[in-house]
Amino acid sequence: MIILMGVAGSGKSTQGRMLADQKGYAWISTGEILRVLITGRRRQEMLEGKLLTDDEMIKVMDKVLDLIDPTDQFVLDGFPRTVVQTNWVLEQAKSGRIPPIIVLHLYANEDIVRDRLIQRGRQDDSNQAIAKRFEEYRNVTLPMVNDFKAHGIKVFDIDGSQDPKIVHEEIMRAINHTKE
Repeated sequence: MIILMGVAGSGKSTQGRMLADQKGYAWISTGEILRVLITGRRRQEMLEGKLLTDDEMIKVMDKVLDLIDPTDQFVLDGFPRTVVQTNWVLEQAKSGRIPPIIVLHLYANEDIVRDRLIQRGRQDDSNQAIAKRFEEYRNVTLPMVNDFKAHGIKVFDIDGSQDPKIVHEEIMRAINHTKE
């Protein structure tokens, strides 16, 4: 399983689709799944930049993983986002429910990310929501990346601020490197 991690706007979805297309992997975007499945008050909270609880996210991912052949490689974009979710993913890998984990950590310059998010024009990309995402990235995502490293998971740090073609080339080198 290839996990894409990074702040919103670092290119995770673009790179996830490119990687999945080139390698023939499934691409699972939790953002896309949640925008389809979540309604009512929770949807409004999501649009304001609030995340679902760990229990809510794990229930969604549990259902998604039931649909996947654990022997097939796939790209996961947008999960995990907390230490509890990270531990759940590590347990799934340990039990053999998912393939071995590789993490692609896309870091990016904050000004570039803010411009990208504003330009894509989604309702949940307000300045206030973007500020919350940066704070969550620094306080939650970066420690999780280090947690994966501490568990012996191979993590590739890639500058998502670069041109998407260059980022993709770096990702392909990283993925091909893991098969040597």
